[in-house]
Amino acid sequence: MSSSPTEASALVDVTMPQMGVSVAEGTVVEWRKRAGDAIAADEIICAISTDKIDTDVESPASGVLAEVLVAEGETVEVGVVLARIDTGGGGDPPPPTLGDGDERTGSGEATAALQAPGAAGELQGDAEPAPAPAAEAEGKRGRYSPVVLRIAQEHGVQLDGITGTGRGGSVRKQDVLAEVQGKGGAPDAPMHIESPYRPDPAPASAPAPAPGGQPLSRMRRSIGEHMHRSLQTAAHCTTIVEADMSAVEAARSSLGLTYLPFVARCAIAALREFPALNAWLEGDTFTQHEDVNLGIAVSLGDDGLIVPVVRHAQDLSAEGLGRAIRDLARRARSRELTPDDVRDGTFTITNPGAFGAVLATPIINQPQVAILDLEAVVKRPVVVTDAAGQDAIAIRPMTNLCMSWDHRALDGAVAARFLSSVARRIEGWDGG
Repeated sequence: MSSSPTEASALVDVTMPQMGVSVAEGTVVEWRKRAGDAIAADEIICAISTDKIDTDVESPASGVLAEVLVAEGETVEVGVVLARIDTGGGGDPPPPTLGDGDERTGSGEATAALQAPGAAGELQGDAEPAPAPAAEAEGKRGRYSPVVLRIAQEHGVQLDGITGTGRGGSVRKQDVLAEVQGKGGAPDAPMHIESPYRPDPAPASAPAPAPGGQPLSRMRRSIGEHMHRSLQTAAHCTTIVEADMSAVEAARSSLGLTYLPFVARCAIAALREFPALNAWLEGDTFTQHEDVNLGIAVSLGDDGLIVPVVRHAQDLSAEGLGRAIRDLARRARSRELTPDDVRDGTFTITNPGAFGAVLATPIINQPQVAILDLEAVVKRPVVVTDAAGQDAIAIRPMTNLCMSWDHRALDGAVAARFLSSVARRIEGWDGG
């Protein structure tokens, strides 16, 4: 067992960070520092991989790396202590190896949980770590990170046939994605072109459920806990308006865009008119935001969902929003998002219409106060009024805009006025 730091030392914990709504665990792929090494605050201490994001973890304090509690290649839950930093500098550092009896948990003084590394903590170039001697002894498999193995399994790629471009010949994520593209194995087109989602391939055969059912996966439990916590926290209400998408249909056809960026552009303009919806409610603290950091919910199939964020979305045109949404959706599906891509959203749009849904009551993404749901655009008969005031029945591409909002922060009149503003801007689309 590692020796204990002196009583004069102050310990700071480095924990497995939470990244994304449904991220429940992560894998340590490389330690950049060893026990006994000096380390500065914000210096990279290790690289981690989750189902959705690969990133570097920065040190929360300066000092000496006193203990390494999770070995390379080990997967642990969010919040588990990965290492401890001695900020007092006293005492001899422990040996750099882990014994079988090393403690995995325990509290340290001056605990600082590292919950969201900054942009400086990105895993540069998605390079995979050099294989450890033990992994080398196991053959080529030791070069494969969890992300590489997952992508290969999803697309039926044989990793033994890929020449790695990473350190020590390791196979990187880019290497596998290049092989997938070369085989024509790019993901299928979305079911609705206005959506960033991608349909999941049908499984070859569904396994028979175990007698008495089967437990939920970690990912589904994590999503469930987050959604349940939101329902317990917020006073959820839902307001629905319908919108005629005819004007947007004409514009998007000429620009080669999808419905979603137009609806996002209209929602952003309405948020500037009703800033109370571009806000967070944390306990009794209500904070309105000047910038619109727009979250776009992206389904990852069995891997859950994630909400990457378009920052400063108020500065983007419909074309700019379209490019930003496509980029975030692509990187979400390829597990290329960084921690900065999934935090600090101020308002969220979700789009289950991609799967044919026409009505929904989404759950608010805490601590935001509202979430807008874009449903399928469906042609149906509606009553229209001409310039002379005469009514007629016409076929129009219609959609339902469903918004769940927090009654603790808003009233129904504000929610209805906001949604009506969004619909009015959609129906009167004139370029922005």
